[in-house]
Amino acid sequence: MDVYTEDGKLLAKFRKKVLPPRALNQFYDATYLFTSKAITANRGDATGSKQRSLRTNPRVRSAILGYFDRWGPKQKFQFRKAGVKPPLEVRETRFSQEQPDNFKKTFPLVQSIHDQYKKVVPSHFKRQNKKARQTPFIIPKTAFTTITTNINFQTAIHKDSGDDEEGFGNLAVIERGSYEGGETCLPQYGIGFNVREGDILFMDVHEWHGNLPLVKKDSDAIRMSVVCYLRTKVWERSKNKSLKMKQTHLNTLKRIKKNQGKYTRKRF
Repeated sequence: MDVYTEDGKLLAKFRKKVLPPRALNQFYDATYLFTSKAITANRGDATGSKQRSLRTNPRVRSAILGYFDRWGPKQKFQFRKAGVKPPLEVRETRFSQEQPDNFKKTFPLVQSIHDQYKKVVPSHFKRQNKKARQTPFIIPKTAFTTITTNINFQTAIHKDSGDDEEGFGNLAVIERGSYEGGETCLPQYGIGFNVREGDILFMDVHEWHGNLPLVKKDSDAIRMSVVCYLRTKVWERSKNKSLKMKQTHLNTLKRIKKNQGKYTRKRF
């Protein structure tokens, strides 16, 4: 199914059963444990919270894999104590740094999503892929820098931010157990998509969208959503940098992390 707005703008393209089962299973096995423990209040408007405090925001199971573009307060403190100024404000996520073997196991699925993107939405793909070729901080053989995984996360109505605005969003789902609901909807247009395992939805994520409630038939049912994208600031901060500079940069971060005990603020 292809969906366009009244003025002819592409809104979504939906394809059924096009992602390989083996890659889906491998991705799930590599990331489930990490995502299930990644309980965060830092998912902004997607949680439906009107607050801007991490203390009061709803907590959801959601993880970021690949590369990211912001330092945390603890990392900034460690840099100051170490007397180090990293050349780039780009980093590996915790998953990618601490579990490199599992990170590699995500590549087949992400590359399959890349291939579908190239085939189904070629004009948007071409613009995004051009940018992806300019940065060494990409998932190999893809146009993506970053992956977000969510478990049983019913997002509120929101618009995505931080991704490449010239590209096009995507959503894949991995299932365990039985459930109903969870459809991804664009309420402004009165349309929703029942994305199930093996399907791929390409959609304009800068339009309002969110999920209907998940109704479990099995008490332990799992709906893992997988979203791949090019983070704009990762691209902006690292474009035209060499692979050698990338490796030097990552080695600096690893050295600081290894010695982080020396750079931890003392408590009195």
